[in-house]
Amino acid sequence: MEKKTLNIDLPVRLEMIANYVTNDQVIADIGSDHALLPGYLVGNKKVRKAIAVEVNEGPMQAAQQNVDSWGLSEAIDVRKGDGLAPLTESDDIGTIVIAGMGGMLISSILKAGQEKLENVQRLILQPNTAADNIRRWLIEQNWSLVDETMIDEAGYTYEILVAERGDPYEAYDNDQLEKQLWLGPWNLKQKQAAFYAKWLREKRELESIDQQLSKAVKNEKTEAKRQQIQQRLQWLKEELS
Repeated sequence: MEKKTLNIDLPVRLEMIANYVTNDQVIADIGSDHALLPGYLVGNKKVRKAIAVEVNEGPMQAAQQNVDSWGLSEAIDVRKGDGLAPLTESDDIGTIVIAGMGGMLISSILKAGQEKLENVQRLILQPNTAADNIRRWLIEQNWSLVDETMIDEAGYTYEILVAERGDPYEAYDNDQLEKQLWLGPWNLKQKQAAFYAKWLREKRELESIDQQLSKAVKNEKTEAKRQQIQQRLQWLKEELS
């Protein structure tokens, strides 16, 4: 008798991430949040094996308890460690997921574990902030940004970035590079509802900061900051109109 699939309710952002996972691969989920994503992917037979990594003992134990309760301990390996450090070459990982962290932290995890990426085919990254920091890292390390999406969930807007080995500049236009790094080249093409929601909020915040800086004591630092803000406001005016 065919084994039934496992019913795990995922948050919308994790559902979107699951949709980007290629079938029948081994995935590593870094900062695995109770192993929900590995459980869903293995339990629904989308991947044959998963590794759930947590840096702290409590979340690691919670993930292990879930895996045991689902009866998936042979297919999901829960490991404790920092970033990509617990991964080994013999794991044969095809996809790495890092979700729910700041963009600078995600970039630092990738940088620190760069030797673990040699045979990885796909990165699925969901930063809570500073997605542009990740885009810059991907370019520097010759990863091609093959897709992006934005979603609203529980009052927050999330960006999901998908990268594979390839031409790091393929998604970008040279004369629009800085704008596209900040807003996302695929996001600019798709302009989903979440794009407008996020960047209209950001526009209001930048206008408020710009007004405050206009009243501040002028020096090199404040003028440089104001120049950056005004450039970004101009980009938003172009893209939100």
